[in-house]
Amino acid sequence: MIGYLPRGEDNYPPDLTDYLGDQAPARVALLGKQSIWFKRGMPLLALFCSTKARASIILRVHDLAQKWRIGGVTIISGFHTPVEQECLAVLLRGPQPVIVCPARSLDRMRLKREYKESMATGRLLLMSCFGDSVRCVTADTALIRNRFVAALADVVLVAHAEPGSKTEELAREVLGWGKPVFTLDNAANERLLALGVLKYFAAGMPFARQGRPTARSAIRSLETTHRDSSV
Repeated sequence: MIGYLPRGEDNYPPDLTDYLGDQAPARVALLGKQSIWFKRGMPLLALFCSTKARASIILRVHDLAQKWRIGGVTIISGFHTPVEQECLAVLLRGPQPVIVCPARSLDRMRLKREYKESMATGRLLLMSCFGDSVRCVTADTALIRNRFVAALADVVLVAHAEPGSKTEELAREVLGWGKPVFTLDNAANERLLALGVLKYFAAGMPFARQGRPTARSAIRSLETTHRDSSV
């Protein structure tokens, strides 16, 4: 059964209005284990990656997904591009909860078999910012969805963004919000690093401790992890 969080009510995610302002959705729809959202105790990490990515980046995301699925973080994403989809396939084989945000309404959406299985075990939540009439995925709805995902997350990881891509534009925007944005330490990401995006050093976990961090504490935790791993 689909649940709804109307804008203006107490349970509406405040980060949506904080970051998206007047463009925040009128309501948020949820389908699946809603306690994944309401009772989450782990940091929420948004994952983005351009459609095209080097093999080294694909392998790195796969390795990270193997760690994420064990614990310590909840991943939220549209899981639309090939790299994101591969990550989701790994995550759904683990015990950790996952939040999938389709670029369309949840109304009359045909669920994949793996979605049904993960929902049955309480490990998957679908969240959408679209009204019931939006039933087709387009480039425009994908962009809206990605901003929605980024606004909800505590920290954003852009595994790779092609130069001049919508993913790179999103990274620029989220940096402007003051939210922590990270990318993989890879030569293909030099342009992102030049924008001020930080290197993702943590061994699979973006934070050293449980709980939803502030932007400053998230960065401090990552820096501590990097220093410790360099000793």
